[in-house]
Amino acid sequence: MNPTPHLALVGAGIAGLSCATALQGAGLKVSLFDKSRGSGGRMSTRRGDDWQCDHGAQYFTARHPAFRAEVARWQQAGVAGVWDPRLWMFDGDSAQGRESTVERFVGMPAMTAPARYLASTLAVQAATNIEQLRQQAHGWQIFSAQQGWLETRFSAVLLAVPAPQAAALLQQAAPELAELAGGAVMRGCWALMLRFASPVDLPFDAAFVNHGPLRWIARNSSKPGRGGQETWLLHACAEWSEAHLEEDPESVAAALLAAFGQLGGPAPQDWTVHRWRYADTEPALHEGCVWRPDIALGLCGDWLNGGKVEGAWRSGQALAEQALRSFTRC
Repeated sequence: MNPTPHLALVGAGIAGLSCATALQGAGLKVSLFDKSRGSGGRMSTRRGDDWQCDHGAQYFTARHPAFRAEVARWQQAGVAGVWDPRLWMFDGDSAQGRESTVERFVGMPAMTAPARYLASTLAVQAATNIEQLRQQAHGWQIFSAQQGWLETRFSAVLLAVPAPQAAALLQQAAPELAELAGGAVMRGCWALMLRFASPVDLPFDAAFVNHGPLRWIARNSSKPGRGGQETWLLHACAEWSEAHLEEDPESVAAALLAAFGQLGGPAPQDWTVHRWRYADTEPALHEGCVWRPDIALGLCGDWLNGGKVEGAWRSGQALAEQALRSFTRC
């Protein structure tokens, strides 16, 4: 009787968690590695003394039936809910309210909640930075900055990381896949989290901004399940973020606060800035996922499937399906 395949999956964002959950549910063994301290990737929340703020993905939609069913499962578990903000659009000199026809979901009580829910049943090794891969006669080996070469021989390696990180890992192991990943252009995003002693008197909870350095602003405290003091999130647009990617946080914060002030926003009691080095892909690819059965190596992630949380989750599912076909034929 053949032993149960043991797969290494690098990256514990939504794509990696989706893929690992499907593989484990089908009876395979999965070890999940992530360089961060926790799971979720850009479905992230920063916390401090009596405050929290989602500083990555702000909400997600669910259009495909499979993902709608998954979100319903999250809602049933109490880790996701509907967010119906008062939405505005700032376009040049005009500002107007918008009737939203999109159903927006958020994690509860923070954006990290669905990822933590998925990770709770998985073997996740956090704070583990995978730096090299090599294929041996009896499977794959992986090298981490913290532990060196792991002794385990894995039946397959799956990468659920941003395209530039995947490209670096694949240079020796699969140059043609490294070229694919290297062709995906990922852009950065500056995020500014604002804290206020009392609720901010603005007539909207979220707004798209089509001029200046900002692209999105949101009253984080308006999302369901949030507690603590009033917080707002400002996201800079990709073009501005890329042009100022290496600037010091104080300069970035000053520019974004000035733009917020021009939209009527008051000065905050305090602020925290975060730079997302790989926030989105322009344009995102539409491969869905990539699976090389001949060498048991695969890729998934939002950058391969149109971007966004739903794209990431579906990419992970697609890779799991393809990998499972290979191993069920063994």
